[in-house]
Formats: sequence, structure tokens, C-alpha cells
Amino acid sequence: MTFKLGPRAISAGYRLATFDKTGSTNAEAMARARDGERGPMWFVTSEQTAGRGRRHRPWVAPRGNLASSILEVIDVSPAVAATLGFAAGLALEAALQRVSVEASLRSAGSDHMKYQLKWPNDVLAGGQKLAGILLEAEAVAGNRLAVVVGIGTNVVAAPEGTPTPATSLAALGVQVGAEELFAELSDAWAEFRGIWDDGRGFGEIRRLWLERAAGLGQPVGVQAGGTAVEGTFDTIDEQGCLIVRKADGTRVPVSAGDVYFGSAASAGAA
Repeated sequence: MTFKLGPRAISAGYRLATFDKTGSTNAEAMARARDGERGPMWFVTSEQTAGRGRRHRPWVAPRGNLASSILEVIDVSPAVAATLGFAAGLALEAALQRVSVEASLRSAGSDHMKYQLKWPNDVLAGGQKLAGILLEAEAVAGNRLAVVVGIGTNVVAAPEGTPTPATSLAALGVQVGAEELFAELSDAWAEFRGIWDDGRGFGEIRRLWLERAAGLGQPVGVQAGGTAVEGTFDTIDEQGCLIVRKADGTRVPVSAGDVYFGSAASAGAA
């Protein structure tokens, strides 16, 4: 089986570049943008050797996992472009739900797998990290912004020793190939990218994201650099910042950081 776009993605004008193996799909996408590619275009492989996640952490996808990046060149500010990550989370959650249902039907199973979105850019299953999302952006000719959204999903294997315990679809009993997941993801991306609408639809994206948010209303700790904020995960605001409500009722917006459910002091040391 080979990687193919879903029918909705094809009709929306998306194109596809596939690799048997590559260092980083994000790097491939951004290099093409620097050379004049304007997308929208997917870059996909089932074996990535030099990928990276947030804060330059390595994100290696052994053969059978899904490493995918979408290039969109758009007329928005970097702050607005950053909210596209929430649409990416929704797209991946929808694709995972669809392939899980199909896999369950094939195996005559009845379990309904639930996936949650962890601020700012992870997908969890059973409290474990299943996928991560990384946005990168660069200015290109015409005062436009080349935005690359990298989406890495543990299909057959998960890394060990990560700050947040990781899992894979195979470990969860969801027997699906990277190619099948990608076809669903490409269609779901076209759907939620349309809702996002260059940031104009972020209100709806925000509402849908909060419905799937991990830890909402629960104790949370956020570490950014040498500082920590602890309280209750209250919501995300209109810019996508995490709002932490402290014990005294103060609501603190957080624009970046590592989120731990429970105490940042104890979890952050893990």
C-alpha cells in the first residue's frame, strides 16, 4: 500500500510528495517553500530519521510510523498562524477516531477508543502521548508566510523514556497502517483547515478543541524555562493561550511551556 490523498483533499487541491525514508518531513517542506513552492502540499514518510519536536527534542519515526507535514502559504501574521496547530490537533483526532472505528469493525471489536488533545500540541490516548504536532513558519516573497505543520503519529512503535509516557496505535490494539491513517488525516485536514479559515474561524476551532481537551478543569502545572505556574486548567483564550486559574482566583495566560497534570514541581522533575 502506498500513501495517497483522501478524496476530500484531492478535490480541495492538495498535492502530495512521498518519501520511502527522509530525515525530516518538516525540513523537506520548508526547503520546498524556500524554493518557491506555495502549496498546499503534503510531505509524508513512514520512516523519519532526523525529525524534531518542540524545543528541538528528537522525533524519530521508525518504519511503520507516520511522519507527515503540510505546507500552507498564507497571508496571516505569525500569531494567527500559531492557532493553526489547534486545527491540526482536531484533524488528527478526527482521523484517529475514523480509523479506530474501522479497525474495530474489521476485528468485530466493540471498544471505543477515546483520544484527547493536550495543550499545546499533543494527542493522548489513555493519558499517554500518541502523537505530536510542530509548527514552523518563515516569511516568503509577497509578504506571505510559509507555515509547515508537522504531525508525527506512533502507529507501530512508541519511544521509551520520554517526559510523558508514550504509546502507539498497535499497543492500543488499533491495527491500522500509516497509509490508511494518512488518507483520513488529509481529508480531516481539509475539513478543519476550512473551518479555521486563515484564523477567522478560530472561535469554532477553539470550541471544538475544548470539547476534546485533556485535563480541562483539573489541576495543572506549566513549566517554561525556570518558572512554573500552578493552578487549574481553566480554558484557552482567543489567541490559543492556556489560562491557568490560581488558588487566589487570578487567571494567568501562558503562551508556551510544558504542561503537567497535577503539580509542576513534582511532575516537572520526572
